[in-house]
Amino acid sequence: MTAKLHAAVIGGGAAGMATALELARQGARVTVIEADALGSGSSGRSVGVVGTQMTDPFQLLMRRYGQARFREWEGQGFRFNHIGYLRLARSAAQMRALERSQQMQEEAGFRARVLTPDEMVRLIPHLSAEGLAGGIFGPDDGFLDPYELCTFLGARLRELGGEIRQFCKVTGLARRSGGYRLETAKGAVDCDVVVNAAGAWAPKVAAMFGQQLHIFPERHEAMAILLDQPLDYTMPMVMDLIDGEGTGLNFRHEKPDELISEIHKVSTGAPSDPDDYNDQCMDESREYLAELLLERLPDLPGARLGRGWAGLYPITADRRPFAGPVDPAEPGLITAGGGGGYGIQLAPVIGIAAADWALHGAVVSAPGLEALRPSPDRNRPVGQEERP
Repeated sequence: MTAKLHAAVIGGGAAGMATALELARQGARVTVIEADALGSGSSGRSVGVVGTQMTDPFQLLMRRYGQARFREWEGQGFRFNHIGYLRLARSAAQMRALERSQQMQEEAGFRARVLTPDEMVRLIPHLSAEGLAGGIFGPDDGFLDPYELCTFLGARLRELGGEIRQFCKVTGLARRSGGYRLETAKGAVDCDVVVNAAGAWAPKVAAMFGQQLHIFPERHEAMAILLDQPLDYTMPMVMDLIDGEGTGLNFRHEKPDELISEIHKVSTGAPSDPDDYNDQCMDESREYLAELLLERLPDLPGARLGRGWAGLYPITADRRPFAGPVDPAEPGLITAGGGGGYGIQLAPVIGIAAADWALHGAVVSAPGLEALRPSPDRNRPVGQEERP
């Protein structure tokens, strides 16, 4: 079955390409259909951070599977920037959570250490520790270029015989005996299985199949911080958010004289139309970000805000990704996405689970990831209330 199965993956972002590669590795014939270029959607607008500084055991389980793939790809020549990841804590309760996280990370095979405020300042001389109780630091974490990730996975897929159709929008579909026919701008594609990995567009693709998919496109903004003088150390990724508490400010090294910063939202805003949203930073966002940066990095040398952009986080109600069939009665239609602000680092995990569902009808290669299936209790509308 596996060697003969033909899977069409709709979407050439990180989740789609990771799924496509997992399918091809297991012997499936794969066709990726991307309406634009690889990595041109939400993936290409991500800041690309990959880290393990989490307090939830399931989040760490996902990263154990995901990090194994990143290390494998790095060994094949993919560039991963190991700058480290520091998560800030503001209370004794948060510090206790970080101490538990350190233990869980060590059990999972990750390196991490809990730091005092003084130790954090020694790590990052420009950091103000005012109002902080401490933090946790993972020296092996870092960032990658999301566009490079998509093109790297694309090259690996082609080596395994996979096909990629870029600038090729799905315009129609039909169910047929044992599978589907997708009409596209570059001809029809007959396949046995369809993977909906369209990111912020996934609900629109699902609607074409008569399904209701609750993936919420939330707009986020990122900006460059330009420095008059290059730093004489590498700024790690710094995140001011633990389990929904904190400002959400984060920043990291991009170049010696440039940082990248954004605000990871702690509450859900209004949904955005992926076909019609403002992809530039708004003035009020720049002002708010500058305010937070001045508080946490008050003495950066000649710091000023540079270019900015906006992208979409495809989020779910429980902030965990979807990987599996929405409708058990239609096992040949698989959803792969909804990673939200962690979409890049969870792309390998989504790919593993989605490929298993497509090929085996269940998760067989990564125990625990069956929890990512978009079951009715998970595939529900994203509320406007604050969520962790």
